[in-house]
Amino acid sequence: MINCVITDDEPLAREGIANYVKEVDFLTLTGICENPVELVNLLKRQPADLIFLDIQMPKLSGLDFLKMIQNPPMVIITTAFPEYALEGFQLNVLDYLLKPITFDRFFKSATKARDYYQLVNPGIKNDAAPAEAGADHFFIKCGSRYEKIQVEDILFVEGMQNYVSIYTRKGKYMTLLYLKNLEQQLPAQAFIRVHKSYIVAVNKIDSIQGNEICIQSHQIPISRNYREAVIQQVVMNRLWDKVSRPPLP
Repeated sequence: MINCVITDDEPLAREGIANYVKEVDFLTLTGICENPVELVNLLKRQPADLIFLDIQMPKLSGLDFLKMIQNPPMVIITTAFPEYALEGFQLNVLDYLLKPITFDRFFKSATKARDYYQLVNPGIKNDAAPAEAGADHFFIKCGSRYEKIQVEDILFVEGMQNYVSIYTRKGKYMTLLYLKNLEQQLPAQAFIRVHKSYIVAVNKIDSIQGNEICIQSHQIPISRNYREAVIQQVVMNRLWDKVSRPPLP
């Protein structure tokens, strides 16, 4: 678990990031500050692993704070001003988020922090994982909830770095999990990898056109490396039964 602190002089910005933190199961919010002066005092009482830090604030800017503090924890900049990005990275910030910040971008940044944290703190493990291979359902952790996923309901899965989005007939679910690990849990005869970032349910495919698979309203790319296997498994193996063969002489 990564203990994090939010420092921003805008109430809505603090609230927005706090809500995002609550949705990420490996982050714990341990403090909220309105300016770097409050942050300095907070860190003296309670060290943090990660700081979400605004730049332009009264009394002391976020960059000035980074220049004065020794051995800071991981820092992710949250700002509306892109022009400070170079200086921020020169001060060894982990990431630079531009407002308005989407949850998708926030989650990628948080995942980067988790990976770095695991690198310097060996033994930290991912606690989100599906159930046994071959089961008709499994549970995933979505924020503070555990969601039951029926294998038969899955349309396709999209992998994005260290988390996946599972698209089902009921909706989309995102969890901290490697695509490779999820692929090992899914029945091989029912699912096929079509791209380094996509796995699709074979019986949910509506059509294949060019280098795209259509499933309902979704278009999923087929990469060159997987195209031959996709055509063979999805089309050719099922096309033969539909072809009228000439009678034997």
